[in-house]
Amino acid sequence: MKKQLLSLGLCLALGLPSAAACTTMLVTPGASADHSMYVTHSNDAGLCDPSIVYVPAKDHPAGSVRPVYPSAIAEDELPSHNCYMTPRLVAPERAPGYDIRNEKPTLPLGWIPEASHTYAYIDSDYGVMNEYGLMLGECTNHSRFESMPAAPGTGLFYSAELGRIALERCRTAREAIQLMGSLIDEYGLYGTGETLLVADRQEGWVLEMQPAPAGRALWIAQRVPDGEFFVAANQFRIRDITNDQPDLIFNPELPERLAALGWTVQDPTTGKTDWQRSIGGAEDFHPYFSLRRVWRALSLAAPSLHLPSVVKDAYSRAYPFAVRPDVPLKLTDLIKMHRDVYEGTAFDMTKGPGAGLYGSPYRYGDGTWQRAIACRITGYTWIAQNSAALPAPIVWLSLGTPRESPFVPFTAAPLPEGYEQVDRRQYDPAKAWWTYLQTAELMQSRPSAIGRDGLRAAMAAETSAQALLAASQGISPELFAERLRQNARATEKNWKNLYGELLVKYNQGKNSPYDEAHRPKNDRLMHY
Repeated sequence: MKKQLLSLGLCLALGLPSAAACTTMLVTPGASADHSMYVTHSNDAGLCDPSIVYVPAKDHPAGSVRPVYPSAIAEDELPSHNCYMTPRLVAPERAPGYDIRNEKPTLPLGWIPEASHTYAYIDSDYGVMNEYGLMLGECTNHSRFESMPAAPGTGLFYSAELGRIALERCRTAREAIQLMGSLIDEYGLYGTGETLLVADRQEGWVLEMQPAPAGRALWIAQRVPDGEFFVAANQFRIRDITNDQPDLIFNPELPERLAALGWTVQDPTTGKTDWQRSIGGAEDFHPYFSLRRVWRALSLAAPSLHLPSVVKDAYSRAYPFAVRPDVPLKLTDLIKMHRDVYEGTAFDMTKGPGAGLYGSPYRYGDGTWQRAIACRITGYTWIAQNSAALPAPIVWLSLGTPRESPFVPFTAAPLPEGYEQVDRRQYDPAKAWWTYLQTAELMQSRPSAIGRDGLRAAMAAETSAQALLAASQGISPELFAERLRQNARATEKNWKNLYGELLVKYNQGKNSPYDEAHRPKNDRLMHY
């Protein structure tokens, strides 16, 4: 079926949306201590929709069509299609979590043929993980063609809907790559350049896609070798386009399409067509915004490589596509990475004149300062895990900023009350996101005092959840899902109590010594 696009209103936004701040990682089974496949993603969009939605499996009559909805996170809100940042989608036919009262249904951009059966999955601004353990991660990338609004003559898909279709129809990463590539070729892309991490229990892939003028689109995928660790941070990471590389998948016409656009650039050293250079995959504030996060994650995984913290330019090959960790990575290592602000390095954001009061690592307002993996505008972070040792694949979910909130595990099953239909425009104590955000705001006010207590509580909750997983081996997936729901409810209740405990302990500045770098002078030393 060819594209069936509706008339679209013109989006006014220029440049990249705020989604261009995410960090995504992949750990292959041979690189992990427990032989799990891991995929992580932090949604650092600032105004993201914090709802986490369970989409059930469905059967569809022959001849059915699937609506393809726009995503505000791709470019901007699209009022002509009732497409907004919050709620991101109103589509009762997709899931009960998208049946939102007093909101107009989102109008599709077009339709594609529906599958006879679709799988259950967990959804957010981007698809997370399906019932068979197909897992996704995402980051938005800068490029020479950064802004493609959804409009007549452009493509039908943004990466978010592509990922959802893959979760609905695929069990393996390789299947998903082939499906999404074929959809890009047939229907095209709008929005921005994107990286999707795609993994099952055995294989992990990096799929990079780029809109182009006149509705054309480009894509390429590279497999992460087993035993290695990968990270992307708002910059394309795939380099040479070669036909003799078994770990690459791309449309055979990709080199010709680049040439027709006048985009082809050869690497000055290898002489091969360089994907990253060809699509202008630089970063805004080099080396502070993207590559410093790549350097940090790779260095935490493999410090023996002594990777340079500063490189010549955005196209440097100083950082490998993926690295073999010095020591197999654990879940706790990935959690620490997503909480990292360069502690213990020359770029430590908790110290020096750049740090805030009480050693705050967060920066407020506009500016071109460096970007750490952890940041103040994270809506949620997930660490998806597929392991033969578990009754079902799981996703560890942290609502709000991960330095101040625990990672709580779930399966691709109905979620506890309070995770769906969250409206960040209106406070609702019944919603889990607001529970965690409320405590995070308190912790961020005095990181060196309140923040430390909160972080200890988060780590204790994570340790307890890991013990629950160890005690759940061999049980049915249904019982496993229920145990995790009960654990999530208990953790949320504990977090509501923690807010009160911290408020009592630290109210009006009690137990809150200043960080030495920001200690004010005594009045007797002041001259008036």
